[in-house]
Amino acid sequence: MEKKKLGLVPKLIIAIILGILFGQFLPESICRVVVTASGLFSTFLKFIIPLMIVAYVTMGIADLSQGAGKLLIITVGLAYGSTLIAGTCSYLVASGLFPSFMSPEAMEQIAATADNSLSSYFSIQLQPLLDTLSAVALAFVLGLCLSTMKGKEMGSSLYNGMKDFSSVIDKVLHTVIIPLLPLYICGTFTDMTKSGKTFAILSILWKVFLVVILMHLICITIQFIIAGTVSKKNPVVLIKNQIPGYTTALGTQSSAATIPVNLECAKNDGVSEQIRNFVVPLCANIHMAGSMITITACATAVCLMNQLPISLGTVIPFIMTLGIAMVASPGAPGGSIMTALPFLYMIFGAEAGNPDGPICAIMVALYITQDSFGTACNVSGDNAIGIIVNTIYEKWIKK
Repeated sequence: MEKKKLGLVPKLIIAIILGILFGQFLPESICRVVVTASGLFSTFLKFIIPLMIVAYVTMGIADLSQGAGKLLIITVGLAYGSTLIAGTCSYLVASGLFPSFMSPEAMEQIAATADNSLSSYFSIQLQPLLDTLSAVALAFVLGLCLSTMKGKEMGSSLYNGMKDFSSVIDKVLHTVIIPLLPLYICGTFTDMTKSGKTFAILSILWKVFLVVILMHLICITIQFIIAGTVSKKNPVVLIKNQIPGYTTALGTQSSAATIPVNLECAKNDGVSEQIRNFVVPLCANIHMAGSMITITACATAVCLMNQLPISLGTVIPFIMTLGIAMVASPGAPGGSIMTALPFLYMIFGAEAGNPDGPICAIMVALYITQDSFGTACNVSGDNAIGIIVNTIYEKWIKK
């Protein structure tokens, strides 16, 4: 009889449960073993991610026979527009609801967990060949040139080489990265539970947490309704197809780490190979709607608790700046808030916005506790954009 394989989503759920149980009941010495193994995998993942971007984005663009430049502009425009709208709506909701259930004492207790993370027994220094932003830029250059010059101004040697390189990366993803993702997720939740982060937010600021998650879910729903309307596909089916990507993002807290799973989700949505191969990795680095919802809501909460002035006039320039600055920040958990630190003065003011000050420390602590849900919102929106771009390509650009 053929063995039934356990699907990715059940594996991820089991990993999350095991991580919470390990962190809650096992001694710190054993938890550090799990965190060490997770950390080693994370190091290898960070090495692979830029190579994945170069391989997939280059080939995705190169395989487009027409309109590669137009599709890039459309994709970037959709991603940036989605990020701006999400952040603005987040401020409007947060400023209306948060004043009724915020308190400074709650934030102080959350901040107390910020430096409690478990340390690995050892780590390996494996530097990526490129940073993610350089990888995106290189993929743009190679992809666009191959798309326009292949078979005209140059032969096919470079194209075939990139195609083989893409196959190598694909093999690594399906034989190493995806099978070991549950280990990565288990280590993440073991650390968060042992350090007190997992339960601190639920026991103290669950109302804020709930509002932010609801905004994420509403954002995802609206994005897929729009994508379904444009493509004439059932939004419910599209959302169902996104569950593996959403669950993976919850555990990894990294948009980039979720790329291989998200590509499968896009395939199930009917997005063509060449479109999904450049939209999904690209949007993983430039589409930050979920993170922007979280950052804006957290900044609003911190301002309200510390009696700092905040208005739509100060929030919108902050969102517009951060939407560009956060490009290529999703390679690691919490990358978005670390990128945002130098710009928090735009919200908190020059004195309170000092990145090393207590206000920013509280901001980071509150954000990190909700980072995984923002990441899950990011990657879900990536596929909604992919569906829209694929429809535009099939109807108006492809000949």
